[in-house]
Amino acid sequence: MQTIDLSLRIGQRRLLNGLNWKIEAGQCWCVIGRNGAGKSTLLRTLAGLRAIDSGAVLMGGRALSDWSLAALARERAFLPQGRNDAFGYRVIETVLAARHPYQDDRYWDADSDFRSAHAALRALDVSELAERDIRTLSGGERQRVAIAAVLAQDTSLMLLDEPAGALDLAHQVGVMELLARLCRQQQKAVVLVSHDLNLSHSVSTHALLLMGDGEWLAGPVDEVMRADVLSRCLGYPIETVQHGKRIIYIPAEEGSHD
Repeated sequence: MQTIDLSLRIGQRRLLNGLNWKIEAGQCWCVIGRNGAGKSTLLRTLAGLRAIDSGAVLMGGRALSDWSLAALARERAFLPQGRNDAFGYRVIETVLAARHPYQDDRYWDADSDFRSAHAALRALDVSELAERDIRTLSGGERQRVAIAAVLAQDTSLMLLDEPAGALDLAHQVGVMELLARLCRQQQKAVVLVSHDLNLSHSVSTHALLLMGDGEWLAGPVDEVMRADVLSRCLGYPIETVQHGKRIIYIPAEEGSHD
């Protein structure tokens, strides 16, 4: 996927100005910015769910508007923030719905669809929930089922808005490491929004920083996720600590930014 001079606005406010950006196979991008900087708006635009204000978004060299909905759904998957499950579908039915783009004129799920759905549930450690009513799950369980549906969709690009939200620590780490493995081993491309700088840095290859005034910065994580740049991006001083091979990001102590 590629953006060319992409600009985004909300009312009179400019969120993003002239974004020229390319997401390549095997890359895991984290999108970082303060609340209201345009992170979710950008993901919805990349998914083709929001009109472009100016510029272009290309998938495979073609504008998103040139793709049929079914064809686009076989190329990119989108995980939004928060969901409202109004109907009592079983978990397995929820994940199987992600296989719809591959079913053409079939009325029934094929064996291959069930294999993909069950493999995704196993990957997210929710196989035992397959027959449960989706409305009876906890927030964290529901989030893992939603990510399982993204995996079952089996696209080359995954756009994920706060995928680790509502998860406990073990599953936060597990989900983020799973996404990193998919990039390394299957050459998937991932774009994820996260407010957790440490998790983001540990799994991402690249970062896109949205400054909130239209400015942006994109590149490899070690070049972009610097304390001084992150401090400007997030509007609060950030410090780093070296722990073995890891870089740990922490808010500056009280008084150090007076």
